[in-house]
Amino acid sequence: MGEPESELAVTDHAPKPRVAEFFAGIGLMRAGLGENFSVVWANDIDSAKARAYIQNFGAADFRHDDVRNVRGCELPSIDVATASFPCTDLSLAGSRGGLDAPESGMFWQFARVLDQLAHLRPPLVLLENVLGFATSRGGSDLVAALATLNRLGYWCDILTVDARWFVPQSRPRMFIVGSVKPLEPLGLSPGHPARPAWIAGLARSHPDLLLHSWPLPLPPSRTTELADVVERLPECDEAWWEGYRLQRFLDVMSPLQQARLMEWRAAPRLSWRTAYRRTRGGRAVWEVRVDDVAGCLRAVRGGSSRQALVEVGQGRVRARWLTPREYARLMGAPDYDLTASTRNEALFGFGDAVCIPAVRWVADNYLAPVRVAL
Repeated sequence: MGEPESELAVTDHAPKPRVAEFFAGIGLMRAGLGENFSVVWANDIDSAKARAYIQNFGAADFRHDDVRNVRGCELPSIDVATASFPCTDLSLAGSRGGLDAPESGMFWQFARVLDQLAHLRPPLVLLENVLGFATSRGGSDLVAALATLNRLGYWCDILTVDARWFVPQSRPRMFIVGSVKPLEPLGLSPGHPARPAWIAGLARSHPDLLLHSWPLPLPPSRTTELADVVERLPECDEAWWEGYRLQRFLDVMSPLQQARLMEWRAAPRLSWRTAYRRTRGGRAVWEVRVDDVAGCLRAVRGGSSRQALVEVGQGRVRARWLTPREYARLMGAPDYDLTASTRNEALFGFGDAVCIPAVRWVADNYLAPVRVAL
């Protein structure tokens, strides 16, 4: 999973920033940070994710344990602390219990460890979570988290980054970067895709928060399509749905969806789309995306959270579930070693992870230059 060094690589042999990776999952935050950062400590409680992490990155720096058992004095010296804490209680698809609920409330354990670091606190922190964090409990959860980071000595910047800037997956996420020194004043006039209007509104509503910003380039134009991530499984592969199962898939679509699919079927070339189940009028129906991106991958616990792939054109329609390798490619991890995971473990791990190129964009354009400026 090693990545080539970017143009921001240190050339004067200065040591790489040392990173502690909280809620590490299967290690995609580490992969996104790349070769210009050195992860020296990582932690996750999930056994399946731990196996995948160790298979890809080794066990030397990994602690398989509940974060509630971690004490600040046990951490090595670090320059950056990252935390992709559980989104379960913040997501619009979740319980919305917020930071007082058991899983998303693990943010407070991360803050506790930072607090215990006292004078050895890292100069940078990076949090990642769903956009539902901004509206959880009327926005009070985000304000509480920012105020806590402020109390710990961090000025905060809020970014929204969508994986579809880099890969064919719609996956908007919030990143919060905390710095021990203020950077530039937060502009209250939005004008960048990573700084939507609600961030300026939050700053105006809470002038007591220590918020600042860092200039960012515009995101790149995506160069990959859904076709680039599709595994070309042979027609006889058992993954393809047949008979009743395929017909049931087609029958529970709306008339509009069925008409659109029939139009695509008549095309002379094959194309690919993703489909997902929705509840409409009290019944579960399949809906096929019209654009050339997958929907947001979710942490699979049941069929309703899984996405199907539809291959259509040349007079036929075929469908199947997305594969673990396709999940990996949609997360920017095409070469990830899947051998330590079952199929469902892999789907869960990737659906619950960060998108590698999204992290890389934040690391190269924010963490690396700010680290030099501090």
